[in-house]
Amino acid sequence: MRIPREFELPGDDAVMRKDGERLIIEPTRPKSLLALLATLSPLDEEFPPIEDPPPDPVEI
Repeated sequence: MRIPREFELPGDDAVMRKDGERLIIEPTRPKSLLALLATLSPLDEEFPPIEDPPPDPVEI
């Protein structure tokens, strides 16, 4: 559906619903981080080991 530029909504998706005689078009809510992560494909590479020495002692 094309709408005038001054009524443009953020994002690529919208929800359209009817409320009585009115047609309401709203931007979709952002997905949660978990929902976004579920759409990603797993990585097939291994990460190199990371050297993590203990911090130097500090006098307080």
